[in-house]
Amino acid sequence: MNKVLLIIQREYLVRVKKKSFIVMTLLVPGLILVMYGIIYLIATNSDELNKERTVRVKDDSGVFQGKFEDHKNIKFQTTTEGITKAKDDLRKNEDDFLLIIPANYEKKDAVKIFSKKKPNFTIITDINDQMSDIASGNSMVKAGIDTAKLHAIKSDISIDARQITDKGEEDSSIGAAYGVGIAGAILIYLSLFIYGAQVMRGVIEEKTSRIIEVIVSSVKPFQLMLGKIIGVGAVGLTQFFLWIILSTAVTVVAGKVFIKDAITQPQKEQVSKNQPVQVHTSPQKDSASASTPSADVPQSPAMGFFNSLKTINFGYILSCFVFYFLTGYLLYSALFAAVGSAVDSETETQQFMFPITLPLLFTYILSFSFLINNPDSTLAFWLSVIPFTAPVAMMVRVPFGVPAWQLAISMFMMVVGFLFTTWVASRIYRVGILMYGKKTSYKELSKWFFYKE
Repeated sequence: MNKVLLIIQREYLVRVKKKSFIVMTLLVPGLILVMYGIIYLIATNSDELNKERTVRVKDDSGVFQGKFEDHKNIKFQTTTEGITKAKDDLRKNEDDFLLIIPANYEKKDAVKIFSKKKPNFTIITDINDQMSDIASGNSMVKAGIDTAKLHAIKSDISIDARQITDKGEEDSSIGAAYGVGIAGAILIYLSLFIYGAQVMRGVIEEKTSRIIEVIVSSVKPFQLMLGKIIGVGAVGLTQFFLWIILSTAVTVVAGKVFIKDAITQPQKEQVSKNQPVQVHTSPQKDSASASTPSADVPQSPAMGFFNSLKTINFGYILSCFVFYFLTGYLLYSALFAAVGSAVDSETETQQFMFPITLPLLFTYILSFSFLINNPDSTLAFWLSVIPFTAPVAMMVRVPFGVPAWQLAISMFMMVVGFLFTTWVASRIYRVGILMYGKKTSYKELSKWFFYKE
């Protein structure tokens, strides 16, 4: 046992002291901070986004005349110029658009919009939506329907989808669960590959440098493999915990900035337009509640995102992540170590790597299409039970809530799975680690497995 601990200590310290480990540990939260900063700067200070654009409307139908509504960055102007003259003017103003509406505007692709630059998708969508509303209103007027009453009673409804637990309590927001489920699948898929590959490369390096011959003279091959796997796994856990702590701190700070901006920005716009800022307070509340924004102040997508994250039980998800990372890592890294022991160079590993990683890749692809939309399906259950696919499948399902009995079965199968694969891999590793210059095949691996001690 002392020899295994020494190997674990050596594998852990050698990797943790590397500059690449320190750089990568700081790089991930740094990139998250940079991402938030770029989003904030683009959203608030981009001249390109805040640039006012003019849409010159040539309406031959007369239906849309004077009915377009100006928005913050888009203004509509009616033009009576000929099409040729209007296009010539357009070439002189690269930020303008020319909207041509023929009399038969209802015909498919009859309406045209021109610009010197590639048309902005957001603006095109805005114009399309406005035209659809105006055309629908015109059709209703012809049918004798009072459009004024329809607009007066029109409501803007936003659905907050939540789950109900067996105890009748509200569970996490569905939107937040989607995001956390996908993030968990990506993170555990990448981590199993990255740290498993580190074990494989370490085995290959020691084998090709012939250091392994000296090591196995005092340590059993199984002890060496176990120490290497646990040591690298400990490095991965250390890096993950540092990422979680630093990324959480960055997210909290960024969240406060976004929320503060989401509250103050609409008020600034009202003040700039000389409009009173409405703040609703309750007589039962103290004066501190006067700073609460009005319900009329729109909530930004960023603020909504950060608020929805509060509904997620991150302690539960983090615990599941640690378990599935450890068991999944032990399962796959044992197989990676066996592959590393069977070859003389990394280029020879491809024929063995694909069959091993195929179940993980298959589940990863399904995560984005089927599992995230059907987390309680029969396929999702079986993928959560099979040890080779469970790490990714379960991390997709956990944010949506998994029955306790299914989670227990999955965890039990993961423990059984990594014990079995470690035993299988160790029997191949003990022979392959001392084999040199011989091209390995699946038939050869099966022979190694049945060799007696």
